[in-house]
Amino acid sequence: MTNQQHHVAVLGASPKPARYANQTIRLLQQLDYRITPVHPRFESIESLPVKPDLQAIDDPVDTLTLYVGPTLLEPQADAIVKLKPKRVIFNPGTESRLVQQRLDEAGIDWLEGCTLVMLKTSQF
Repeated sequence: MTNQQHHVAVLGASPKPARYANQTIRLLQQLDYRITPVHPRFESIESLPVKPDLQAIDDPVDTLTLYVGPTLLEPQADAIVKLKPKRVIFNPGTESRLVQQRLDEAGIDWLEGCTLVMLKTSQF
């Protein structure tokens, strides 16, 4: 699969350049990935159309990378399972045993890691 074919959804996307979610989006753009930012309050981030929630994503997702803490993440567990991403990346601070258990039950791969580091070291 080429980068252009690899669809990455970024939950907790941010328009603020200092935020890791925004840095990840910019690096994904440089590497030519297909990106869907997800945030309820923004219409566009880094010139990309933003989906208000996971339910609004129509295309299959290869990687869902998380940038929201467990308090905001756990109510979205059903939506994450229903989305059926091929894998989920829990960035530092987003770890949730509840969500990880739900992913295990659904047979969805997940890992705890830093998407930025993975991209920069060719481990994505």
